[in-house]
Amino acid sequence: MALDQNTDAPTYDAPEKELYEIGEMPPMGYVPPKMYGWILRQERHGDPDQALQVEVVDTPQIDSHEVLVLVMAAGVNYNGVWACLGKPVSVFRGHGAPYAVIGSDAAGIVWAVGDKVKNWKVGDEVVIHCNQDDGDDEECNGGDPMFSPTQRIWGYESADGSFAQFTRVQAQQLMPRPKHLTWEESACYVLTLATAYRMLFGHHPHELKPGQNVLVWGASGGIGSFAIQLAVAAGANAIGVISDEDKRDFVLGLGAKGVINRKDFDCWGTLPEVGSEEYAAWFAEARRFGKAIWEFTGKGNNVDIVFEHPGQATFPVSSFVCKRGGMVVICAGTSGYNCTFDVRHVWSHQKRLQGSHFAHLKQAAAANKLMIERRIDPCMSEVFPWAEIPTAHMQMLRNEHKPGNMAVLVQAPRTGLRTLEDVVEAGG
Repeated sequence: MALDQNTDAPTYDAPEKELYEIGEMPPMGYVPPKMYGWILRQERHGDPDQALQVEVVDTPQIDSHEVLVLVMAAGVNYNGVWACLGKPVSVFRGHGAPYAVIGSDAAGIVWAVGDKVKNWKVGDEVVIHCNQDDGDDEECNGGDPMFSPTQRIWGYESADGSFAQFTRVQAQQLMPRPKHLTWEESACYVLTLATAYRMLFGHHPHELKPGQNVLVWGASGGIGSFAIQLAVAAGANAIGVISDEDKRDFVLGLGAKGVINRKDFDCWGTLPEVGSEEYAAWFAEARRFGKAIWEFTGKGNNVDIVFEHPGQATFPVSSFVCKRGGMVVICAGTSGYNCTFDVRHVWSHQKRLQGSHFAHLKQAAAANKLMIERRIDPCMSEVFPWAEIPTAHMQMLRNEHKPGNMAVLVQAPRTGLRTLEDVVEAGG
């Protein structure tokens, strides 16, 4: 393998074709007219194993500030499940495209760049963060790009996601790939890590600080596992909540100060009517749960931050166990969207309820730097081949996936490869 004298990108012998098979490498920088992708169409909304089908589609054409990336591997997250189901809303109502390639996490190689792109070149190895915006409003220029009216999630609210041989992204979505990781490890972490980073450090003045306490729901999952690690890196104390004893050692191994099994308590779901007998029973259980937290924080010490994402099942308790002046920060509603709580505990103790949605580039880059410096582990749990992308999403839908973050192979022919040279050699 040699280097192209004009781009410094590696070159190798390969024919120019209209369509390449999965795992077959085109010549460096050559963009074929067609590609394979796992395609979602509106009329197929439903479980992932019926909603997604492999189709041959046109390779995306890039604009001046865009980049085409050859996808080596991709990550699996709940965005893909929601997109397939068409819930809470069909993705087609947003972008209006006739079909969608979903997937909001990827690692790959820059394959083509728009004529206004300055910071990236063909051959660069990258990971992709999933925030897109038009870049020309006040929030994008001096504010918070996540508040931009044009903000959207790539691979969910756009039609060009990661479950295809090529993906089209904005140049500002690219970040350097940690070279010590395999392609699949590189592909599985950005969405969950950057989301967790903004939740814990992006909502002033409630940035997590050394010595503070944070309660992490779903501590063994993709986003929860990063919340635990980020808290440890910040010198804070993480108390992880699990639903299966088999996950206790995993969470403790991430550095959690303590672990609580929520199945030991009965205070989940919609809040009962305040003043009713059912409410009295719920309140007693919620207090018992709060005392279980004190086993790790000290008697009377409620948590500074509650790291929320289940939503409906846990929100009443989250708003109760958060300390006076603390924050409940939520990024999802995987158990349902009808969140209820006793507002007396919120106003009288001046608690903050904060919504959080992915992260902007500076936050994603700060999180990625922690990965590059090996201070955070990607917690990759399982890798699926290209043909089993719907299977991976079905496992997530049924909550049957292993602790950590799932990845799928796209152009990488097998697991364990770390460079383009590895991929070319393995494919040959």
